[in-house]
Parts: sequence; C-alpha cells; structure tokens
Amino acid sequence: MTDLTPDAAPARPRHLAEVAVVLGISLGQSAIYSVLSIIEKLSRGPALNEQTTSINNSVTPDRSWLDLAYQLAGIGFGLMPMLLAVYLLRLSGDRGSIGFDRRRPGFDLGRGFLAAAVIGIPGLVFYVAARELGFNTNVAPANLAAHWWTIPVLAGYAAMNGLLEEVIMLGYLLRRFDQLGLRPWTGIAVSAVIRGGYHLYQGFGGFVGNVIMGLAFGWMYRRWGRVMPLVVAHTILDLVSFIGYALVAPYTDWF
Repeated sequence: MTDLTPDAAPARPRHLAEVAVVLGISLGQSAIYSVLSIIEKLSRGPALNEQTTSINNSVTPDRSWLDLAYQLAGIGFGLMPMLLAVYLLRLSGDRGSIGFDRRRPGFDLGRGFLAAAVIGIPGLVFYVAARELGFNTNVAPANLAAHWWTIPVLAGYAAMNGLLEEVIMLGYLLRRFDQLGLRPWTGIAVSAVIRGGYHLYQGFGGFVGNVIMGLAFGWMYRRWGRVMPLVVAHTILDLVSFIGYALVAPYTDWF
C-alpha cells in the first residue's frame, strides 16, 4: 500500500505549495491587489502626488461601537496568516529557528529601536522626496473617526502589521527559501520585492522604499538570527506613522 502521509511527500514540492498558499492568502494576495491599484491610479488622470491613499479607515464612523467591532475584527483576522505560518513552522520543527519568542526581551527591544531609527528617519525623507517628485501618492495613514478607542486601535494595527509582515516575510519565508535551496541574498531579495509589491498601492516611492527596507531588515535578520527585533522595529515605525499622523494632521496642512 502506498504511503500518502505528508511526511512521505518530497519536501521541495510540499514547501513550494505551502509557500504559495501562505502568500496567496496574505501578503502575496496584497501584492496582486496593489499592482491593480497602481494601474487604476495611473489610468485615473491626476498625477500620483495629486492623489491621496487612505488607510486605517472608519467603516461606520457614526456608530462607535460597530466601528470598533469592525476594527477589532480586521486586526484579529489580519493576524490569521501569521498564526498559520507559525503553525506550519512548528509542524516542521522550524519555529525555534526564527527567533519568534520572548527569550531575549532586552536584545529584541534594543535592536528593534535601533532598526526603527536606521530605517525610519531616511524613510521619511525618501517618502517626502518621492511625493514631491511625483512618484508617490499622499499617504494618509490614519483615518479613524475620533473615539475613545482610536489610539489603542491604531496601536493594534501597528502591532498587527509588525507581526504579520515580519514573521511571514522574514521568519517563515526565508526559512522556507533556505529549505528550497535559495542562496541567502536571493531569498532576501525575493522577499524584499514582494514587500515592495504589496506597498505599490502607495506609488513607486512606496515600492522602492519598502524594497530597501526589506533588504535592510533581511540583512539584520540574518545577522541577528531573530525575527523579534524586526517585529519590534516595524511596530515602532507604524506607531509613529499612525498615531503621529492622527495627532498632528488636524493641525497642519503639511501632510
């Protein structure tokens, strides 16, 4: 009788199929929609820097409790692909190899703040330059109606993005790329291009900036051997972006 258990299947085809499914229900899917979004923006008429891309939007701004329920559902379901990736790594005995744990909190926080500073300041300068040169839309990163829960929910979205993107794009994907025989920098480059791809909806500046971020984060991940510092860094970057925008935008036209 033929053994049809998963362990009997060749590892390479199984890993390829697994990667395709994980990306297909998460950030790979986002990259496809992002490509469609930039095509729509380019064919709309106005220059990119005359268009605004709004994220973290209210669904029912006039009904606070229902809007909160929508936002919490968005955060919860947004984490599901990350949990799936962790589960698949655990099944194959690889979870511990990506450094997704709380064993070194001091190291993770320190390196996380360092990575956020290294990426965040040049990233802001690059965004402004890309927008002024017409390569990027105006990004409005926080558009929730003002409620008592607005800031906590924006913090929740920041944490969700950090967990989802770094666990999948670094921890999970680079581990599977290693097992598929890709050279380390090839894997980092592919991951970085996908990262840029799902930010293309912001414009070409968003694409290039996030490819650079992906290359830098990939190098840091390989050097440190832990994904947690990059989760921390990404969360910090989005906290500053989302909450900073929400607090400052009503009082300035700079954005």
